[in-house]
Amino acid sequence: MDIARTGIILNTQNYTKCVSFYRETFDLNVIYEKHEANFKLTCLDFGDAYLMIETGGIAYPQGKSMEQGSLKLRINVADLDLALKTIRKVCPDAEIIEFSWGSTINIVDPDGNRVGVRDEATFTKQLDDFA
Repeated sequence: MDIARTGIILNTQNYTKCVSFYRETFDLNVIYEKHEANFKLTCLDFGDAYLMIETGGIAYPQGKSMEQGSLKLRINVADLDLALKTIRKVCPDAEIIEFSWGSTINIVDPDGNRVGVRDEATFTKQLDDFA
């Protein structure tokens, strides 16, 4: 199969807040938007993929458990300390958590969807070690 493009569709209850969260926190550009009656979507540039935020989800603002939403978005960054400074503007309690395999910042969006921000260097090292 010749895959031309990949993307993630994230259905949200707090559509406007979630679009703002991803645009402002991760500086994602809008590719296109569509608003029809009760349906809305915003498609954001997401590296080599796209993140499409749509209406129709269920929010758990305190954070979704694995049973409520098994998806976790992962965003790798070059500078985790710099990312933390940006993330703390919207998630003041965010912190870097260190593991043997690398470091992450775990947060939730306004709907409670889990988002992990990871340092690219240790991810690349894992890939190199595997090869």
